[in-house]
Order: sequence, then C-alpha cells, then structure tokens
Amino acid sequence: MSDKTFAEQTVVVTGGGTGIGRATALAFAELGASTVIITGRRPERLAEVAALHPAVVPVTADVTLAAGADAVAEAVQARGGTLDVLVHNAGVFRFSPLDALDADVVREVLDINLTGPLLLTGRLLPLLRSPGGSIVLVSSRAGHNPSPGGSVYAASKAAVHSLTRSWAAELAPRGIRVNAIAPGFVRTDAYAANGLGPEQVAGLFEHVKNEIPLGRVGDVADITPWITRLAEPASELVTGQIITLDGGMDLS
Repeated sequence: MSDKTFAEQTVVVTGGGTGIGRATALAFAELGASTVIITGRRPERLAEVAALHPAVVPVTADVTLAAGADAVAEAVQARGGTLDVLVHNAGVFRFSPLDALDADVVREVLDINLTGPLLLTGRLLPLLRSPGGSIVLVSSRAGHNPSPGGSVYAASKAAVHSLTRSWAAELAPRGIRVNAIAPGFVRTDAYAANGLGPEQVAGLFEHVKNEIPLGRVGDVADITPWITRLAEPASELVTGQIITLDGGMDLS
C-alpha cells in the first residue's frame, strides 16, 4: 500500500476518540488523508487524538441527533465539501439479559449502534464522492453469532449487517461502495465501560482465548488495516461484504 493512498481525501470517523476509532483516524492521516474528521461526545478525548496529527479535526457531536449529523456535515463543507470515506465506528455494548431488560439501555444501544449510522449517512450522502466514495461500518461477530445476555447488542449489529448489504445494493449505481468488518473480542476500553475491572477483563480474555482457534484475543492493530483496505481505491470491486475478524471463532 502506498504511503499516500488517501492523498487529498477527506475522511469522517465516528467514535474517533478511543479504541478502534482513534487508531483508524490516525491510520488514515498517516496514509495521506488531508482531513480526518473525528466525532464523539467527549471533547477531551477527541482533542487528545487531534494533537497527534495535524490532519485530524475534532468535532464534538452526538450523531444520533439531527443536530450532531448537521455539525459533521458543516465540518465537511468547511473543508472542501466533498467526503471520500465515511467510517461508522461509534458503538456501545451493554449487557441485556432478557429477564432484566432496561428500556433506557435498549434505547441507548439502538440509538448509538443503529440510529446514528442511519442519520449520519443520510445527511452526508449528498457530500459523498460519487463515483468513488466508500462507507465502512464497524459491526461485530455478534451480529451473526450472538451470545446469551447480549440480545439487544446482537440485534443492533445484525441490523448493521443488513444496512451494509442494503446500502451496497442501493448505492452501487452511484459508484459508492459499502462494506463492514465484524470483529470478535478486541482489547479496547469497551469492557471497562461496562463496569469490568482490570482483573475481570484479564480473566475474561484468558477464558475466551481458549475458545479462539488462533489462540489469542485481537488488538486494535489487527482491525484498522482492514478498514483502510476496504476504503482504498484498490478495493473498487469490493462492496456489500462483511469481513469477520475473530481468530476463527466462527469455526467452532
């Protein structure tokens, strides 16, 4: 891959303040993108990422709301008005056992994982390069291989899988590609956000690695190259695909 694969391109990455989103934004910047707009609801985290590369532009926004989507669109318009790559990374997992469902948790998960991508894509579509634009969604293996206690999250990610294929068919005549990745267990702060302490997280990873054929939990560095690869021009025949990155867990 050329060091300037995304030269002069504008990229939007949601949930760009931490984890996969942070690494993805920096990867696009290192690959030559002139502007990488990162969104999120915590300005301090976005500012930390923006300080690491001059191409990264922080936009504090809740993209589950029309006002947040508008703020991102305004940032794109202020920097030339054409968007080349849209990465839907923002997501949240919450435990949701069926016998203890919380309505607020249900709404939070569906809003962030599903409503946000829908609203933002609709708002940015007029700005997305056509032909040549690319959308990449960060989903989860839970979308096609869920586990007990996570039905709301799994349903939201199954919906993301459906969006990927539906949008790919709908936007293909415009020359816009849509793909997704579906990671398994990845070392991010998502587990701490669900109330697990460091020892609990370590114990979880130690347990699940024995169920992974390749024998280890994923790292962020395992994920971001697939996002940039799906977005690059060399992948111009790839659309409607959902790439599972789970160390072979689907085999068991």
